[in-house]
Amino acid sequence: MAKLRSIVKGTLLENEPMSHHTSYGIGGPVSAYITPKDRNDLANILKFAYEHSIETHFIGSGSNLLVADSGIDGIVLTPAKALTHLEFTGRHVVAESGVMLGRLVKECVKRNLTGIESLIGVPGTLGGALVMNAGAFGGEISNYLKSVEIMNMSGTVKIFSPDDIDFSYRFSTIKPDEFVLQARFELKEEDPEIIQEKRNKASKGRKTHQPLRFRSAGSVFKNPEENAAGYLIDQAGLKGTKIGDAEISPHHANFFVNHGKAKASDITELIRIARKSVFEKFGIKLELEVKTIGFDSTELE
Repeated sequence: MAKLRSIVKGTLLENEPMSHHTSYGIGGPVSAYITPKDRNDLANILKFAYEHSIETHFIGSGSNLLVADSGIDGIVLTPAKALTHLEFTGRHVVAESGVMLGRLVKECVKRNLTGIESLIGVPGTLGGALVMNAGAFGGEISNYLKSVEIMNMSGTVKIFSPDDIDFSYRFSTIKPDEFVLQARFELKEEDPEIIQEKRNKASKGRKTHQPLRFRSAGSVFKNPEENAAGYLIDQAGLKGTKIGDAEISPHHANFFVNHGKAKASDITELIRIARKSVFEKFGIKLELEVKTIGFDSTELE
């Protein structure tokens, strides 16, 4: 750890509880939680981790993340609060991966640029949103994407066009060992009243249908083709099911909330219950949308 600390120019927190860095407020300690100072710092950290075979995870703001109670023996890297440059040139937008989605939407709307206003209220950073192809109310972050700049574990930077990456529902082929640096978008100009109407509709839909008063990680499962995951879990009679301080929200069954002292093991138990019940009732296997770190795959089945 001393050697790693000597090369980090940004911030390094040792044995840092991941509960401090997830919207769930859940997660055991990570050996090193690092916010790199800049690209050079990031490249040096990645090369060091690769050369010493240190387990490394990339996260945004932890808004779509469940970390095991046992924690992480390795490094967690985040661009949040570091890579936050945002630049506009006409309809073209260049944003670093640590830019919060809320800020990006707000600045685009201010300039009468349409295309991503449906993401208003979606928590998290641009980097995390691109990796999972975040979307809401019919819009996806990849729709107006022109290029993505990525750094691999050897510190090499590559630029990809949307044709180089497969994007689908809550999925992209950006690899777990590729750190998103920045992205470029080309949006469309639109009448401000129309943009505001779309934004308000998305915002109202979120407030109406989601349990925003409690800590959660957003949707736990992806929606299957057959029906919405929340509907299936609801029809399986699971709304309001509690394990410890974790609950399948009575407001929206695809949101599992933390009432204050929930553990990762409580959430995983709810995940298993939901999967088993939906499969038994409908023959549908629910696929996780929430990202997980530190679990054995059997813990989530």
